[in-house]
Amino acid sequence: MSAKETRLPPFRSLLAFRAAASHDRLADAAETLGVTESAVSHQLRQLETLLKTQLFDRTSRRLVLTETGARYLARIDPAIRELEAATEAILPKEGRRVVRLTLPTSMAGTWLLPRLGAFEAANPDLDLQLVPTTRVVDLLRDQIDLSIRYGRGNWQDVEKTFLFDDHATPVAAPGLVPEGTVDIEAVLKANRLIVVRSVPDEWQEWARARGMEPPDLRDALELDVTEQGLQVAEAGHGIAMGRAPYIEERLARGLLVTPFGAAGPSGAAYYLCHPVGYPLSAPARRVRRWLLAEAGIEDGG
Repeated sequence: MSAKETRLPPFRSLLAFRAAASHDRLADAAETLGVTESAVSHQLRQLETLLKTQLFDRTSRRLVLTETGARYLARIDPAIRELEAATEAILPKEGRRVVRLTLPTSMAGTWLLPRLGAFEAANPDLDLQLVPTTRVVDLLRDQIDLSIRYGRGNWQDVEKTFLFDDHATPVAAPGLVPEGTVDIEAVLKANRLIVVRSVPDEWQEWARARGMEPPDLRDALELDVTEQGLQVAEAGHGIAMGRAPYIEERLARGLLVTPFGAAGPSGAAYYLCHPVGYPLSAPARRVRRWLLAEAGIEDGG
């Protein structure tokens, strides 16, 4: 096929489409590309004219992909990432490279941040940007390289690698629960329980796994993240559900105790994820290897 007959769209139009599809406002897409809104709009119109189809539903005030637009994005985005990876592989390595990692808020504060200083010292050319959140992030839309997710691993469109099991057991300040307590249900009724909104069923799951009736949580203290719950329990204001690896340091320092015994598997786990079919950049691969090593997992990929 000659250059005249090529059916490839202008690359600027593809980049404009990709940026627009990753945001819900033209202004955000334009800022990402370093151009004006009118330039992005022009490139989108040019692409739609070439493809003879509408890529965005313009009945909404925000950018919403049509079904055709979503299919087109799914096909071209991997190709653009391949081009980026191929270019990156031969460019001189100058300056700091950015890798974006999203993970549960509590895990960021209690597991990752204590390890981050050593990583940064060993990788001065990398800028690891953390996106702590309790929600499941759309990695492609939010332009996230890697994600640590908590759950049972049943997510679509991501490649996942097991990091470690989630182990849970109630924790309290030393002395709150008398030593040698046998009647666990009575202790739970006599003390205020702490519930974390991001894992609202943890008390029920823990109780059922041990053949107990789930405790009454109507008067429980509800907090947003695990770290808050542990802090309140540490201050002696109730019993929280402790989870590895969040409680390890507090147990070692004697700030918390496990009055009902060691933690047991909850059925959930932590996984390191990235989008299926999208090659990781060289910096993202380095972060992935580090996270796996910190979790004691051999990198097989």
